Amino acid sequence: MDIISLLEYLEEILETSSKVPMSGKVMVNKKEALDIIDQIVNYLPEEFKKAKWICEEKERILSEAIQESERVKAENLQMLKKHIENHDITKEAKLRAEEIESQAQKNAKAMRLSARDYANGILTQLEFEINDKGQAMLKSLKGEMESFVKQLESDISLKGNTIRDNINELKEFR
Repeated sequence: MDIISLLEYLEEILETSSKVPMSGKVMVNKKEALDIIDQIVNYLPEEFKKAKWICEEKERILSEAIQESERVKAENLQMLKKHIENHDITKEAKLRAEEIESQAQKNAKAMRLSARDYANGILTQLEFEINDKGQAMLKSLKGEMESFVKQLESDISLKGNTIRDNINELKEFR
């Protein structure tokens, strides 16, 4: 028997098998179907088996090659990082960066101290100006108060004289 006849026989088994109601499925003798499939596999030319093996080997080799390339890539990246870290330019750049950072910290400290001294000077000057203005205002208020008190005394004295004159007039009027 050749492969085509075995396939036709398998098709005939499927066509003539009893049907499972309302499912579109058929019941097949499992042992008979597996025997036919086994015979088909045995009749396949050796080239099919070799081709299958070659395809499986190709997939395995490709998978290994991809894993190996990823490993080599990771190693190269690691080596490149080490070379970069150990390169003179990188070392010089790190030293220069440390110098710049140190200088920036010194400048920042100097600026903070300068700003504090400036603020202290401004606040001290403001305190003196407030004291001077306060003393001037007190002196001005004191002068105005003395003037007001003198004017008030004068007005009271004048009113008191007017009241006395009015009292005397009333006494005489009788």
